Order: sequence, then structure tokens, then C-alpha cells
Amino acid sequence: MKHTASLPDRSMLLIASTIISGIIAYVMILQKNNIESYFVTPVVMFFCFNLYFASAWNVSRVAKIVAFVGVLFIGIPMIGFTNSLYLQVAVTICIFAAMSLGLNVVVGFAGLLDLGYAAFFAVGAYLWAIFGGTQANEFIAGNLFPLNGNLVFIFIPIALFVAAGVGALLGLPVLKVKGDYLAIITLGLGEVIRVLANNLNKPINITNGSQGVRIAPNPETSPLAFITVPLSEATGIPFFQMQLTMYYVLVLLVVLAVVIFTSRLDNSRIGRAWVAMREDEVAAQAMGIPLVRTKLIAFATGASFAGAMGVLYAAVIGFINPNDFNFERSTQILAMVVLGGLGSIPGVIFGAAIVVSLNQLVLVEISRVIGLLNLPPRFDPTQYQQLIYGVILISMMIVRPKGLIPAKRNPAKLENLEHGELAKGVK
Repeated sequence: MKHTASLPDRSMLLIASTIISGIIAYVMILQKNNIESYFVTPVVMFFCFNLYFASAWNVSRVAKIVAFVGVLFIGIPMIGFTNSLYLQVAVTICIFAAMSLGLNVVVGFAGLLDLGYAAFFAVGAYLWAIFGGTQANEFIAGNLFPLNGNLVFIFIPIALFVAAGVGALLGLPVLKVKGDYLAIITLGLGEVIRVLANNLNKPINITNGSQGVRIAPNPETSPLAFITVPLSEATGIPFFQMQLTMYYVLVLLVVLAVVIFTSRLDNSRIGRAWVAMREDEVAAQAMGIPLVRTKLIAFATGASFAGAMGVLYAAVIGFINPNDFNFERSTQILAMVVLGGLGSIPGVIFGAAIVVSLNQLVLVEISRVIGLLNLPPRFDPTQYQQLIYGVILISMMIVRPKGLIPAKRNPAKLENLEHGELAKGVK
């Protein structure tokens, strides 16, 4: 592989592409009543490619900042004002990107295959849905619920620690195994959480079973209402659309915080210990790295990210049920990590963007176009969405077997590894 410095500088090309994106978004706002949906989806994908180029090309830091700010804080919100569907998709991408970064800690950094990751997502989502809605009135007297939506910011750190605790409790007895056995056990533990959510409706109705939990929308008490309501009244933008924009900004800032945190972890002593353990557990243990404790830290860290994003997911969507956290959800998040590149922070984010966009935008548009071809009535294009989805993912992995943006690790300096410092950080 060529070193980045030997590649041509494409900073001006990236800046020009970002400016073109902004102009297209502005024109779409002016002509929003005359633009068909099949035109908007390619534009959104063009925005995503700009972000991909910012990470994959050899460009200056200024060009990267222009691309990320231009697309994430200007282009996407402008597109969202033409059609709120695309802003909803952007919010979903950010939520799953943060979760994928958490799973990347477990699978990419530490090399532990977790097939039940959606269980920790469920912990955070149900924690807010139960107390942020009226469900808690079923087992707590006094009609004290729903709580004010702004308390979601308190529930995020609560869910973070609760999910980390659940991850530690579930991981402690099983992390002595590895490989396929660990994958099967985590799959079983993930299903246990889903089955509990599906059956904790009797004798005390905690989760409302398979019917799920709904959070009734209330403009006065919803999260960020103290910002959303005045802005909506001042600009004339409908409350729902303004609220969705505020959610987008919030989850975008959360993703930024998660990126900074995981980057620091990756370059820390515990991050080096995870990589050493992933490459060779026997050699890592011989270097003095406590394997069970190091695995447990990775497991709890990844679980905490999923729990925190579960709270935001429940707050944004307003309805959850056990089927939102099944095995398919876990494999979907794992696909985001593998597709983006194991251990690659920007790659995982783009993996999440690709998978969510395929499911919620591209496949829907493909099905709609196929439906216009006057095919026989027995041919239902919606039944072939998952087939097309699988073919696209397989093709991507054949072309880019190491992921969209493979992980790059700078070699550690010898002086940083003297006197057993690698192991000292995790003891």
C-alpha cells in the first residue's frame, strides 16, 4: 500500500465538491416543491461520498474541516428542510454510527466477536421509554410519569453505567472462552435480554411485552423543547421539523464525542493492550496483560455506548418493542463494523452510513423504480430488498475485503513500551 504522503493532494478538489454540494442543497430548498424523491437520494449519497473522500484522500486539514462542516452542519440540514425523511435518516445514521463505534471497541480493537450487542441497546432504550413515557405508572404508584423530556440528558449517563454494569455482569462468567464459543454465548445472552423484554409484562407489567412502549409526543415537555419551541415560533418552521433538526445536532455532537473518546482509547495503553490481545492472547499474557480484566473493560465499554444511544433512540423514535433488538439488529451493527473496516473509526462511521442508507433510502427507491416497470403482479419488489441488500454488501466486501477505510495504526515508540508500560496501564 502506498503511503498517504506519496498520493496526490486533492484538497482543492474536495473543497470544490463540497461547495457544489452546498449549491445543490440551496437550489433544492428553492425548488423543494418541484423536486422528485428519486433525485434527492443520489444527492444525499453524493454528500456521503464527500465525507468518504475527506477520510480516504490525501487532503489538508482545512479541506477536511470544510468538507465535514459543509456537509454535516449545512448540507444535510438544508436537505432535511426539503424533506424531513432525509433528516430522520441522518439521525438514525448518527445513532447507529455511535453504537457501531462501541461494537468496534469489542470486535475491532479487542478481537471479541459479540453477536448479542443489541441487548445493551435494549437496556438503554427501555430505561428511557419506561420512565419517559407512562409505562412506569403500571408498577409505581402516584401517576408520576411521564418525566420531563429534558431529563433524557440525565438518563444518558445513567444508561451508560447501567449498560456497562450489565455488560460486565454478563461478560464476567463467559470471557474465559474465546472464538466461536464466545460468539455463541453472546448470541444466547442477547436473546435472553430480548425474551425478557418480551415477557416482563406479567405478573407486573414492566415492559408491556410484545406490544412495546410508546412515548406520547408533547411539544411542551419533549427533549430540547426549551430551544425547539422558541426557534419554531421565530422561524415559522413546523415544530416537528425543528425538533428533528435539534435531534440531529444533538446526536451529531454525541458522535463527535464518541469519536474523540474512542480515538483516545485506541492510542492509549489499554488500546495497545487490546490490540496485543487480539493478535495473540498467549503472547499478550506473557507480557503481563491480564486477559479477563482487559476483555471485561472492552465488553463494558462497548456496552455503555449502546446503552447511551438506546436512550436517544427511544427519545427520537418514540416507540420501541422487543423486535427492535433481535439477532438481526446485532448482525446489522456487526455488518457496519466489518464493512467499514475492523478497528477503523472513520470506516465504521461510513459503514453505518452505507448500511442505514441502503435500508432506508436506496433499497426503497430501487423497489419503487422496479414497481414502475409494470412487471407481473406476483413480482413484489419489496420482497427482494434484502436480496439486493445482501448482493450489494457482498460486492463491497469482495472489492474492499479490509473494509471501506482500513484501520491504520502508527507503530509505538520503543521508549513508551519500556519497563512493561503496556501491561502497567491495565493492571
